[in-house]
Amino acid sequence: MIAGGCRCGAVRYTLAMDDLPTVYCCHCLKCQSWAGSAFTQQAPVRADALAVEGPVAEYSFANTGGSVSHQRVCVTCHTRIYNTNSAWSGIAMLRAGTLDRSDELVPRAHIWAKRKQPWIAIADDVPQWPESAPMEEFVALLFPR
Repeated sequence: MIAGGCRCGAVRYTLAMDDLPTVYCCHCLKCQSWAGSAFTQQAPVRADALAVEGPVAEYSFANTGGSVSHQRVCVTCHTRIYNTNSAWSGIAMLRAGTLDRSDELVPRAHIWAKRKQPWIAIADDVPQWPESAPMEEFVALLFPR
């Protein structure tokens, strides 16, 4: 069982998975602003594999493409835990830094690399795209069979 939670410990979750999820990094300006950092690490997981306990608030907004994003945050410390999006039915985008074993994660891909901070070096063997990745290729990378 994989576990994680927010910064203050009020929210905890488990993933019905044996191994850590696949992670990718997004370097777009929105993710940099949202994270207050150079990029975000996200782990797409099956929504039905995620069990969350604790005080979670949800806020939603419409993306420019028309999909609706539903963000879940701890009501105490405001740590972003995960989000779902109408464009990705059945998938939860877990904030990878909330995993208890986040120090074991190795990103499988980087998107919006044209916006990455100049001091970040991406390994040559890790796929990267200047903007969003082609969906079919991205899904194959994140959900290997």
